Amino acid sequence: MNPPPGVDVVPDEPDTAADGLVEGAAEPAGPDEAQTPWLRRGQSSLRALLLSESGSAGVLVAAILVALLWANLSPASYTGVWTTELSVRLGGREIAMDLQEWVNKALMTLFFLVVGLEARRELDLGELRDRKRFLLPLVAGLLAMAIPVLIYLAVNRGGPGADGWGAAMSTDTALSLGLVAVVGRIVPERVRLFLLTVFVVDDLVALVVIAIFYSESIDVTALVVAVVVFAAILLAARTRVGGPTFFAVAGVVLWLALLRSCVDPVVAGLAIGLTASAYTPTREGLEGATALFRTFREEPTPELARSASAGVTATLSPNARLQRFYVPSTTYVIVPLFGLANAGFVLDEDLLARAWASPITLGIVLGYVVGKPAGVLLASWAVTRLSHGRIKPPVGWLAVAGSGTIAGVAFTVSLLIATLAFDGPELAEAKLGILATSVLALGVTTVVFQTSKLLDPDRRARAMLGSATALLDLAEPFDDTRDHYRGRRDASVVLYEYGDFECPHCGLAEPAARAELDSDDDLLFVWRHLPLTDVHPHAQLAAEASEAAGKQGAFWPLHDLLLTHQDHLKRSDLLGYAGGLGLDVDRFAEDLDRHVHADRIASDIDSADRSGVSGTPTFFVNGRRHYGAYDAASLQQAVASARERAGMADAPSASAPRR
Repeated sequence: MNPPPGVDVVPDEPDTAADGLVEGAAEPAGPDEAQTPWLRRGQSSLRALLLSESGSAGVLVAAILVALLWANLSPASYTGVWTTELSVRLGGREIAMDLQEWVNKALMTLFFLVVGLEARRELDLGELRDRKRFLLPLVAGLLAMAIPVLIYLAVNRGGPGADGWGAAMSTDTALSLGLVAVVGRIVPERVRLFLLTVFVVDDLVALVVIAIFYSESIDVTALVVAVVVFAAILLAARTRVGGPTFFAVAGVVLWLALLRSCVDPVVAGLAIGLTASAYTPTREGLEGATALFRTFREEPTPELARSASAGVTATLSPNARLQRFYVPSTTYVIVPLFGLANAGFVLDEDLLARAWASPITLGIVLGYVVGKPAGVLLASWAVTRLSHGRIKPPVGWLAVAGSGTIAGVAFTVSLLIATLAFDGPELAEAKLGILATSVLALGVTTVVFQTSKLLDPDRRARAMLGSATALLDLAEPFDDTRDHYRGRRDASVVLYEYGDFECPHCGLAEPAARAELDSDDDLLFVWRHLPLTDVHPHAQLAAEASEAAGKQGAFWPLHDLLLTHQDHLKRSDLLGYAGGLGLDVDRFAEDLDRHVHADRIASDIDSADRSGVSGTPTFFVNGRRHYGAYDAASLQQAVASARERAGMADAPSASAPRR
């Protein structure tokens, strides 16, 4: 790799290089270029959801508007298309449903598969991996469903709409997060994470309600078959036997059995999603995949190509593989198609007149707009009080209130239940109430979060972010006796990078990290070694060379040189750099030949393994892993968020020595 454009050869004077400032440094890479390698291969499900939420919400809203226009401009056409019967026959067996039912019962199974995958990912890798943190989202999710149902039943007591109480309980996850994005950057990411953990409970309970209360008379024999098939899927997932074909066939059989049993078959998607474990790729697994690719490179045969491809795929968890395959189609095709098939109804004066007094419409609107925030706030207060503060919301109380109001967005599950519980005028009244919740919830949420701007910075930080201790991802905290660092030793924000001197992505990240450090006097930057020796043959020696230079007080000068000359890392090159920096070359060469600092590199690698790091560059901000782009703007935003969480203003300007 050639030096990045505009980067000069390191200055002759060691003191100048030690400042860590190289004149003419390249501009930070843009978001499309400067992304962590694992993000390019496949983002974490939570990050993918957050990055795409506004776009997916926009597609869904567009589908709803099209459905409304279609149903009002040509009611017969709209009804005729979605009531068209489509049958699948195999021998003497036949499944016949209209198009709307195929969307609601077949395609939406894939939507709930993604819901199950996200729930499992949160349990394995997210905030809920600390099981005691599950208590508050569990209680909040349950109360935020129970209170709206009670409000709905109170409004509809004794009336014909009482049976549709399930339409008043479930938040639409994708649309809610999309509308949060509309509110803007005043909403911290921790609020989105808190919302997601509550929504996991919401979605799981909603599916149980559908299965128990909105299914027809149960065929016990078919249900037993479904249970046996699911047990086989669960056993195969736990023992890691059976390939994609087995799970695909078993999934179809499970869906058919549930359909036959008269339990809504979308439950099959949720059940299968919950069985797919989530984990980060291990360094050993990635090294094994590299070895398979090298074998293919030496002998490029179809058999070795399949082996290499299978080896690479196997490094990813089943959860990650399924999410990468299904999330785009469910987000941008299935859910909008569901909206198109179900959101259409004739909006006329008669309906509007009835809706003002309709217990169904009012029950849904009051349940979501009043009941949801009441449930989230009450649950958060009760759990905090009863646990004496040991368990409390991961966000401040103003953010808890905003989370409750945006949870008042109904669509997917509520509309699905409405189609099961109502028909005719009652269904139209329910649809109107469901659509009204989105507009009202967005308006109230905007007001709640905008009030945070009226507070001073410290009070705003407490109101939005709270005082709960964040769940850390970094196994080894900063140690000023061994870590190499730049910046303030007592800074409020510590930016860690696990890097490899031969990794081109680290070379791209270096200008962005340097720019952030140079512009922020309340930041500590820590470099830790993770040489990927299976793909970068010179990385280990380069890392040892930086440590040898560090013993002579020149770690950072050589660090900067190595990252700007990544295609020249042979032993002779390293000795030349040492000489140019004025080091004792003989001592430097002896350290390299004897691998004096190999143990020091190994300790960094061990800390990377314990932190779940397998690729470079990997950044941590105050102990929390930074997912996504590593351009200057993204790192700056991550640092600013961490500083706000720390509840501190900019620190004084005195700086610590650079080690």
